[in-house]
Amino acid sequence: MSDIYESAANSLGLFSSSCLTKVELRLTCKGISDRDALSKPDPCFVLKMQSHGQWMEVDRTEVLRSCVNPSYSKVFTLDFYFEEVQRLRFELYDINLKEDDFLGAVECTLGQVRRWMTSQSGVFATRHHAVCGGEQLCYYFTKLSESVCFVQDFFSKSDPFLEIYRLNDDATLQLVYRTETVMNNLNPVWKTFKVSLNSLCSGDHERKLQCTVWDWDSNGKHDYIGEFEATFKEMRGAIDGRQVQWPCINPKYRVKKKNYKNSGIVILNQCKIIKMHSFLDYIMGGCQIQFTVAIDFTASNGDPGNSCSLHYIHPFQPNEYLKALVAVGEICQDYDSDKMFPAFGFGAQIPPDFKVSHDFAVNFNEENPECAGREESVPVWPKLQLYGPTNIAPIIQKVANSASQEVHTKEAMQYFILLILTDGVITDMAETREAIVQASHLPMSIIIVGVGNADFSDMQMLDGDDGILRSPRGEPVLRDIVQFVPFRNFKTRESSCKCPTKWFDYYNSKGIKPKVPSEYQSSRPFGP
Repeated sequence: MSDIYESAANSLGLFSSSCLTKVELRLTCKGISDRDALSKPDPCFVLKMQSHGQWMEVDRTEVLRSCVNPSYSKVFTLDFYFEEVQRLRFELYDINLKEDDFLGAVECTLGQVRRWMTSQSGVFATRHHAVCGGEQLCYYFTKLSESVCFVQDFFSKSDPFLEIYRLNDDATLQLVYRTETVMNNLNPVWKTFKVSLNSLCSGDHERKLQCTVWDWDSNGKHDYIGEFEATFKEMRGAIDGRQVQWPCINPKYRVKKKNYKNSGIVILNQCKIIKMHSFLDYIMGGCQIQFTVAIDFTASNGDPGNSCSLHYIHPFQPNEYLKALVAVGEICQDYDSDKMFPAFGFGAQIPPDFKVSHDFAVNFNEENPECAGREESVPVWPKLQLYGPTNIAPIIQKVANSASQEVHTKEAMQYFILLILTDGVITDMAETREAIVQASHLPMSIIIVGVGNADFSDMQMLDGDDGILRSPRGEPVLRDIVQFVPFRNFKTRESSCKCPTKWFDYYNSKGIKPKVPSEYQSSRPFGP
């Protein structure tokens, strides 16, 4: 059987490192067609990626009001895989109160975008208004790095907002960040924001930044107030609580007005450099993953003795459940020191009284439900009867109880991952939402893999990518801890595991830093 699992893992590409890097995409568009004679468009780009032959929304830009030449501050962060064709679709919409108007779309691959950046043009041009809704769509490609966080204060007129541009090596300007507009305020304070140091200045602390201040106008023709040049080296002067300031200059006023000094003063109140710890930092510091598997044993899977069943034990190849367990478990269990993981089942009638259970140990040893390998996670079929319904709240609560004990420790050296394998839509949605909201406060993540060809559209609501999940009482999740993916997508790597990101979210929210390896070693007892 071990050869079967190794073959399955190799066929899924689990032993290769395909993700070369993360990329950042920024968009600008020029010459959007003004279809409404009474008003200008309020454009927004929606980024979609092709997944299993269908276009799935990844993210969208902000909406820029009354603008025919938008330059968006939104950054799309994507994983770039060298050996895969990652198809992108940029859809342009005019956002209205009643119904959004579709203006057009541009399709390309992420590989093409990377190639354009290699040629240093950074521009993908199309000449058809009907195709893209505009004349030109630009892509910008950078890597990720540290973050810088700061607040500005500007004394100006009316409705000011600030734009920060990075001066590139080819003398072009790249929009890095656009603040919100503060309405009717002579002394506005813009909100604190974060931007990666690489995006801000490409890691060069002395690279010039052009900062422009505008007076917002509803018709999109914003009034130019002034500008100034700065560097991150200058901004770092505000790290120790000191203020750094720059005069905002309008060159036209300097020429025309004798007594002109400036159009206001921009004051940097605070600057912080935030070290972003990596997944490896926590692993090297001794943090352990506690991996738990929950398997669906409801009757909808079919009779295990029938070759059409998702639980059918084939003599030469693993079934869909075992393939899914290989795909995710092979990754997660490498970070579990003893390679043992608890395996539970739900939706079956179990001996001796054959009552339905939704959190039984598949080895029928409730005192020690851990299994040494995938083979041990498969129960002896005559001992149980597939039944129903599909309730997953009990198993979430069981793992959450274990994770809650970790919260009371100072070191928080364990993070819990629950893998749920199921063939259909769950039947206890309200209870599941409540359990997820409570678990979002704990060092815990949930991966739900849909096995088979059922319609899993209702399961997407548990994944926080499409909005904030709330309990039936209206309480929102503290952080997104659920990732749902149909296994048919996972098999082709069209969906990636986000557990490291969710791990960071928890430890960052709690202010828990990874131990250095030497500190971890010194805290371990002597012996093997």
